Amino acid sequence: MTRLLMTRWQRALPVLFAAFLLLGSSGCAMVTVKQVKSSDSLVNKRADVLNTGKLSPAARETLSAAGLDESQCDKDFLVCRSTLLMTDDLNVEQRLSALSELWVKAALAMTPKKTAAGEPPMSDAALDAWLEAARYAYAYLFYSGRSPSDRAFEDRQTQVRDYYNYAAEKAAVVLFVRARAAALAGEDYTKPISVGSWSLASNYQQLGLKSIPAQLVPAGTVSFVGLRSTYRRDGFGAELVMVMDPPKLVAPVIAPDGPKAETTQDDEDGARRGRHRHDDSVPEFSEMSSINVTALLRFEGSSLEDVMRTRRVELDAYSPEATERITLHGEQVPLAGNFTAAYGLWLAQSGFARQSLRTLFGMSEGIGEPHIYLMQPWDPNRRIIFMLHGLASSPEAWVNLANEIMGDPELRQQFQVWQVYYPTNAPIALNRYEIANAFNDTLEHFDPNGSTRASKDMVYIGHSMGGVLARLLVSDSGDVLWNDLLANYDLKGERLKRVQNKLGPLLHFKAQPNVERAIFIAAPHQGTDIAGNKVGRLIGRLVRLPLTILGKFEDVFMALAQAEQQVDGTAKPKIPNSIDNLKASDPFVKAAAQLPIEAGLKYHSIIAQRKPELPVEKSDDGLVPYWSAHLPGALSEKVIISGHSVQETPQAVLEVRRILHRDVDDVGTAATP
Repeated sequence: MTRLLMTRWQRALPVLFAAFLLLGSSGCAMVTVKQVKSSDSLVNKRADVLNTGKLSPAARETLSAAGLDESQCDKDFLVCRSTLLMTDDLNVEQRLSALSELWVKAALAMTPKKTAAGEPPMSDAALDAWLEAARYAYAYLFYSGRSPSDRAFEDRQTQVRDYYNYAAEKAAVVLFVRARAAALAGEDYTKPISVGSWSLASNYQQLGLKSIPAQLVPAGTVSFVGLRSTYRRDGFGAELVMVMDPPKLVAPVIAPDGPKAETTQDDEDGARRGRHRHDDSVPEFSEMSSINVTALLRFEGSSLEDVMRTRRVELDAYSPEATERITLHGEQVPLAGNFTAAYGLWLAQSGFARQSLRTLFGMSEGIGEPHIYLMQPWDPNRRIIFMLHGLASSPEAWVNLANEIMGDPELRQQFQVWQVYYPTNAPIALNRYEIANAFNDTLEHFDPNGSTRASKDMVYIGHSMGGVLARLLVSDSGDVLWNDLLANYDLKGERLKRVQNKLGPLLHFKAQPNVERAIFIAAPHQGTDIAGNKVGRLIGRLVRLPLTILGKFEDVFMALAQAEQQVDGTAKPKIPNSIDNLKASDPFVKAAAQLPIEAGLKYHSIIAQRKPELPVEKSDDGLVPYWSAHLPGALSEKVIISGHSVQETPQAVLEVRRILHRDVDDVGTAATP
């Protein structure tokens, strides 16, 4: 029986095989299951030409529906494009999104790769491809039948938005280079330029540029060592950094026989608003020389047909801090923004670290006067946070704290950050005087009537010696400091007049107006014993005052020396430097520590403790003891286990942000831009 069944089965095999072939030739196909991990499924779904170099599954499906595949489109892009345009069964969104991605792939192939020698110029053909990629993405987003909000949760819209943003970035850099060349040649840089059949105009009016920018850098192409976080906002547009030429903070000395080493000059004729500036050729303030920019490409037309026919495009540039969203074709569109790149690029190119040390030790190429930096373009509706760095330091001291403030959406809406860069070798009284004048002159420049929100309810933050300066800026001296000077010197007649003319303005001051809150970080309000020990005295001897200060005040201290010798025959006093002023025994610091802080001002202390095993009252941060940093009457006092550079720690940053958020609650908020 078994042998009979086997024989019959063997006879049936040819018939079954023939039937299988017949069924296969009639179009039936077998479907099998292949197991895919969930994580791989997500990666495959979101893969596209920008992150893999291959078309996305959505684009491949569209090509398949039109009888095409990716390899065919790689071989003959024009035929592929024409086929997609003429295939009626495709819906508008499929067609436009696939064509945008195909143009991105074509543009990537034509765009030169960056080399060690720099990036070669982009060809007109490559620029044309990027503009086409942006055009199809633009049409998909605004003219495909559904609004962007209807597709808010769709992965495909996110991909197409990225094609637009990336294409806008590439095109913006090329257009900027050509517009800058036109501007340097004396032409109107907003005048449309022709590239192939395209007419391209640039609009930078929203940025309020005061000079010709030097460079336009894609924010995504730079990263920074030393910055803990990069803050950005997802949205529409290319994230860029516009780099301006930095201001010259060191002025050349012109002698009869020609130029010599760079330094600032004492210019008694430089009186401005009742005071003297050493050299009016050195600016008192500047906006940060790198600014964040979001660029859009607008395609002319009010319908899908118009946009697909037009060859006219306008590049519009916005400040992402000032503009959070715009209206495009009846839609509220959030603008993309990078809030870290400009700050990081500015610090990386500043040379502050080297220059601040050269300043402290009185070397050439140091600075002689305070300079105010605006971290964002001036905004009359944002309150000012004013930051003062410490000894031998610069705005680099605030790298992470300033970045965290600008990266916090609520704080960014309410505040603008100003920083001062000042010569930390100068006497504290002189720096206080000149910083106050530089700050007030800057504010008066932007808000002459003091009527804007920015001129009210300001917050001062100072670290180390900058904290001492911040405290003096919010204090009223009365006659305390002047009387203390008179008690130690026999000053009469012409000698008294000479000293009063020079030192009187430095020792008589009122608290800065409209300051609502202050934060003092590791500040030696009562000096430090370390400044007076052996190491401190050695450093003090290495510190050199600028010639401008020596020239301006030498006659005054000679008069003080003569007066002191008449009293007790002691040695001639020297002009004190910043190290002298930080000694706990220094007469100025001892007197200044007793000055009252402005009535009603809210203030906070952040204090560092180097050795956690010690009682707080007996601790220090390696430089500043607790007893000197502690201020009675503070609304809060946060002690953090850290060395002296505590302002850089995450704990201190969080504490400052907590205080600022509380401040926003107390003062109230401004309208969202």
